[in-house]
Formats: sequence, C-alpha cells, structure tokens
Amino acid sequence: MRKSYDQLNKAELRLTLLKTRQSMSVGEWREKSDRICSNLQNSTFFTQAKTILAYFSFRQEPDLSPLFANTKYRWGFPRCVDKSLSWHIWAPEDSVQSGAYGIIEPHPNAPILDPGEVDLILVPSVACDYQGYRLGYGGGYYDRLLSLAQWQTKPTIGIVFDFAYLSQIPIESWDKPLQAVSTETGLTRKG
Repeated sequence: MRKSYDQLNKAELRLTLLKTRQSMSVGEWREKSDRICSNLQNSTFFTQAKTILAYFSFRQEPDLSPLFANTKYRWGFPRCVDKSLSWHIWAPEDSVQSGAYGIIEPHPNAPILDPGEVDLILVPSVACDYQGYRLGYGGGYYDRLLSLAQWQTKPTIGIVFDFAYLSQIPIESWDKPLQAVSTETGLTRKG
C-alpha cells in the first residue's frame, strides 16, 4: 500500500521523501539501483541512444554508475554554472571534482557537449508521478534546462525509487512532464 502524500506541499514532500531515501540500507540502495540500471539498459530509449546525459549519485539517489562503464555510449554530466547546467563529456578514466552543493562534477576543462548530439536525458528526481511530472530539489536547474528550445525534444526519463513514484505531485504551470519514469520495478512510458 502506497503512502498518501496528497496533503503535503512541495517542500514537505521533498523533505519526507529525502528522509525515506536516506534511511535505506546500503544493501537495499545498491540492489534497487542495480535493478533500475537493468530496466534502463533494456529500454528502447537506451538501446537507440548514442549520447546520454546522466548524473553522479548524491545523497542516496539511485546510483547509475554501473552503466557508465559501457563504452558503447558517450556520457554527459552536468556542472552547475551560476543558475544553469553546463554539460560535459565524461568517461570513467576522466577526473571529477566536488562542485556546487557538494555534488560530483566533471572537470571544468572537460569537453562541452553540444545539445544537438544528445539522444537521452536521465533526470535525477526526488519524486515523479504517474503523469510524468517530477519533483526536483528546488533549485530549478532541470526545469530551466528542459524549457530551452534545444532540449525540449529530447527524450527524458525520471529516475526514482518506487516509494517516490506517486499518483500525483504538486505541479506549477511551468512544469513539463518527462517522457518516462524508471524505478526498480520497471520503466513506464508516459503519453
């Protein structure tokens, strides 16, 4: 039975779900993360992509790092620059550094990724709902990115654990639904 989060506002919902996520044991986190990786690898979104934007796991976000060793794909990772995300090409042998908010980022000198080359965006999320809307961390980085013309047509998959895949989350007029949501129990395409 799913918990009902209907009465919570965005800030309360974010706090509640982050606490739940961080209370997972390392074993449970690793197992569920690995299942999310399997679901992604088997999706047509993934198999048809060449260049994929991803993220380095932070505060027990689902860990996608087992995927990054697959050299069939070119991987892009974000750096926070002012109020936006700058995307850089990254490979497992490349260095990383701790950036804004303590999040691991590619080195600033890493090659910049052109939006035209991107085939898929894996979007870190606090929660996603059945309509494909996501609850982020409150900084608006992905909202701003996904509203830009060069990113609007890119396939997007929200990445969450199943407890954070909800029937409905509070949304704003500017929120845009993602095209799919992946949890440890499966990948669901929207619309």
